[in-house]
Amino acid sequence: MKRGSVVTKSRTSPRVALRSTIVLALMLSGAARAQDAAPPAPTTDPTQVRSGAYRLDSAHGKITWSLSHLGFSTYYGAITDVSAEATLDAKAPGSSRITVTIGTPSITGLNDKLDAHLKSPDFFDTPKFPTATFVSTSVEPTSPTTARVNGTLTLKGVTKPISFDATFNQAGLHPVDKLYTVGFDGRAVIKRSDFGITAYLPMVGDEVTLRLEGEFKAVP
Repeated sequence: MKRGSVVTKSRTSPRVALRSTIVLALMLSGAARAQDAAPPAPTTDPTQVRSGAYRLDSAHGKITWSLSHLGFSTYYGAITDVSAEATLDAKAPGSSRITVTIGTPSITGLNDKLDAHLKSPDFFDTPKFPTATFVSTSVEPTSPTTARVNGTLTLKGVTKPISFDATFNQAGLHPVDKLYTVGFDGRAVIKRSDFGITAYLPMVGDEVTLRLEGEFKAVP
């Protein structure tokens, strides 16, 4: 050792060492519990969906509609009062069923004058026919994540068969409300004249495209 050099030994008291050990153990334990408590990631595999009864989350379910307007543009509107109940069978998807009910007064063209006209006998005659209902009769899988849903639509007192194409998005615990949720998109094309709604044909299109976006919550 050279003259004048000083060697200092660092000493940690047993109490400080014990405290550090306890803090580290608590941190590791908390991290392990957090990892254990983390919900599983949503699945995009429909065979892994929980079978059972579901109800549409009205805050996250609506229908948009569109049709040709004089050939110059495609006009869009929405249906905001939508309720639906479904029974899903992941093992036998063809056995799944869905019923959708809409409040016709909620059919909107996003224009006050048009909305008043839509409620009239020219179109939906909402005081006389306040609801419209779709009831499925069969489900035909068309791919691992899509299906054709056949059923009947009752609109303005007329019942006709229609079909819509459904696409499964994902299923799992919702990150906000922690409820088991299944998400679907749907698309159908109907002719309004089939239901006696013929005002302004053919200038305003007969074919109406309906798009349904919905999050369904498992019924406890």
